[in-house]
Amino acid sequence: MAVFAEEVNLAGYTTLRLGGPARRFVEATTEAELVAAVREADDAGQDVLVLGGGSNLVVSDDGFPGTVVRVGTRGTELQPGEGDTVLVRVQAGEDWDPFVARCVCDGLAGVECLSGIPGRVGATPIQNVGAYGQDVSETIVEVRAYDRRARAIVTLDRDACRFTYRNSVFKGADRYVVLDVTYALREAEESQPIAYAELARRLGVQPGERVSLKEARDAVLELRRGKGMVLDAADPDTRSAGSFFTNPVLDPAQLADLERRVAERLGPDAQFPRYPEAGGRVKTSAAWLIDRAGFTKGHALGPARISTKHTLALTNPGGGGTGDLLALAREVRDGVRAAFGVELVNEPVLIGVTL
Repeated sequence: MAVFAEEVNLAGYTTLRLGGPARRFVEATTEAELVAAVREADDAGQDVLVLGGGSNLVVSDDGFPGTVVRVGTRGTELQPGEGDTVLVRVQAGEDWDPFVARCVCDGLAGVECLSGIPGRVGATPIQNVGAYGQDVSETIVEVRAYDRRARAIVTLDRDACRFTYRNSVFKGADRYVVLDVTYALREAEESQPIAYAELARRLGVQPGERVSLKEARDAVLELRRGKGMVLDAADPDTRSAGSFFTNPVLDPAQLADLERRVAERLGPDAQFPRYPEAGGRVKTSAAWLIDRAGFTKGHALGPARISTKHTLALTNPGGGGTGDLLALAREVRDGVRAAFGVELVNEPVLIGVTL
């Protein structure tokens, strides 16, 4: 039976340790409980927040005036796919990194470079979670979800998910509640080709080469720990929502404007990171822009600060609230815009607040 409570403080359910009380709080441990809780709140005309691991949320100090439904479903099923492929269907409430660890241990390749990411499986298609050259969209076959508009359980294949960089049909809309995700993984002792230059350097290989699954996972975890991106109760830098801003993707005109501004600010020989994207666009580094705009690691505004390990993480070391964190986020966003003409976009979902 689903667990129900009132006036539950949400700070205890987010990695930022921020957020006020939820008026109603339901913990659903089965798919039937999850669907019923959402449907009941919809029927009552209440706002609904579906909560997983809370690793990608910024919740208002005032809390949430409706019903929070926490996804606690568990279970993993395997079935053979084509060739050396294994289809792995995972319930939305499974914790993501333990799932990745099991895949690595069982010789299933395709998610090893996504090690150390906090949160639960159900959130991965929403953000099209990615890191170190891998995105979940590369392995997701389908997503089962409760469609609140149709009041029915539906299955969306990869195309229907409309995956793009850190985005999907699920993000920014409340229509779908993810129930489970099916991944197509490859039976192998070696990783997918290492695509990310920083990871390749750490592993001592060239981009495109493969290493053992364990080597890939261990190297990713080491890199993430060095950036404060693996949760650690003893490390205040990990009290964050991960990368607060997405890497900007620029069209040709925006790229030319950035080139001009970088030359004016840093000199004609200055170079900035650039990675080709579809349609002639180019992705650049939000961390590079933040740093070159003058916001270095450890920069603080009141009780909130940029991580001392990674420029992209905004942290809550303690003693502050969501308003303090957002004030810092606005200072950084506005400073980058003034310096380079690029508008940074928040990656975490904002609940009851705006940037």
